[in-house]
Amino acid sequence: MTIREYSIRSIAYQLRQLDEEGLIYQQAWANWQVQSTKQQGKNQVPVYPTFKKFFNKRKFENEILGIETPENNFKKDNKLIDLMKKANK
Repeated sequence: MTIREYSIRSIAYQLRQLDEEGLIYQQAWANWQVQSTKQQGKNQVPVYPTFKKFFNKRKFENEILGIETPENNFKKDNKLIDLMKKANK
């Protein structure tokens, strides 16, 4: 292995380590978010009562795969409405 190849592999390893560290920080952030509460009357209630409220995997899968759902259509309509508002100004 040449010095140049070694240098490139060393940089790649450091970048991979940085990505892994980023995942650790994302996990810590998600953990903090899940444990957060809000005041409701005199009681503290969780902001996310269920895991699905915190992370809806099916919603993100549908966006990636391009599957139309009523939620996606509503988002697209808002974009269209905003564009029409800008055009009419």
